Amino acid sequence: MTPHISHDREEETPEAKARWFQSLTVPERLELFEEITEIALEQNPDLIRGSDAETPSQRLCVLTLPRR
Repeated sequence: MTPHISHDREEETPEAKARWFQSLTVPERLELFEEITEIALEQNPDLIRGSDAETPSQRLCVLTLPRR
């Protein structure tokens, strides 16, 4: 990751953030993911214990957009 400081609001759009993330190498992406995970677990250690999510009782239908 190359350190970069900007005060331009245009660089805070979701598209700009996606371009920045895509510019990272896979190891850099994994490092960032690990850092964010550590922050989340420090703030809420219960995240690691699992969730209260239930298994769906009915079938699921996965929809995809048609290819152009």
